[in-house]
Amino acid sequence: MSDNNGWTRTLGGMPAAGASAERTKTMSMRDIELFTEITGDRNPLHYDEALAKASPFGGLIVQGGVTSGILNAIVAEELPGPGSVFLGMELKFSKGVLVGDTVTGKVTVKTVREDKPICTIEVSVTNQKGDVCLSGTATTYTTPLKQG
Repeated sequence: MSDNNGWTRTLGGMPAAGASAERTKTMSMRDIELFTEITGDRNPLHYDEALAKASPFGGLIVQGGVTSGILNAIVAEELPGPGSVFLGMELKFSKGVLVGDTVTGKVTVKTVREDKPICTIEVSVTNQKGDVCLSGTATTYTTPLKQG
């Protein structure tokens, strides 16, 4: 295999434009607690049920980092795959994710560079009702991890 293709030594190889991957997760209080342990985010919208119910969200919501975190898993595990990291991301948060919501993150490859393992992707997170909670675009880089 010649090394003129920037994807030669990546574990998953070069994805095709149009390829997509999804992952689903039901959000829980434990997700909020774990994110708080990492970040210190103790916003009352995540912890004070009375205040959260009286807010426009109508209940406790998970942090935006938890909502977008499902995209990290898809990019690193599935598409473009192992060794992939975000170079940049632009997200629009359009609906809060409530504790108990089941969300589906989706990544779709828009463009792929052949000379370097870089992709532009479209990302989204929807809830169990099909409402878009987050949408945007990102650029990924896939680190070559194969030896030789």
